Amino acid sequence: MESLLYITKKTRELYVKFLTETPLEKLVEIPRGFNNNIWWNIAHVAVTQQLLVYKLSGLEPHLSEAFIHAYRKGSIPDASYVPTLEEVDRLKAALIELITRTEEDLALGVFKTYQSYLTSAGVNLQNVSEAMTFNLVHEGIHIGAIIALKKALGL
Repeated sequence: MESLLYITKKTRELYVKFLTETPLEKLVEIPRGFNNNIWWNIAHVAVTQQLLVYKLSGLEPHLSEAFIHAYRKGSIPDASYVPTLEEVDRLKAALIELITRTEEDLALGVFKTYQSYLTSAGVNLQNVSEAMTFNLVHEGIHIGAIIALKKALGL
């Protein structure tokens, strides 16, 4: 699990870099041929990790219900929504803090049960370790999506 957490922290650093280097108006722009934006992709990975790891373990996620609802699987970006710089900074901090918290909770042994979950990719997750492994794949997919979005936006 140590290597999964290390790699996840590194992917989260990439997301923070995307948030830092992308102009605010480009974070929320949806280029032609796409159905979401950079902001949605980054918020979505934070939500998904919390649902896969905490919610399916019977624990409360460390994000608000409103945020989870806005960025969970099946959600779509609100075309009129533009986050404030404060919200961008909060998401940057949360990306790192959520993984640090997961690492701490794993060390404390808080994950005692897990409700199996069949992902849309056909992977049946049976425990937290499998959830963290799949989450890393999921985060990689969204890094690719963001790279494609940046190219479409001319960044």
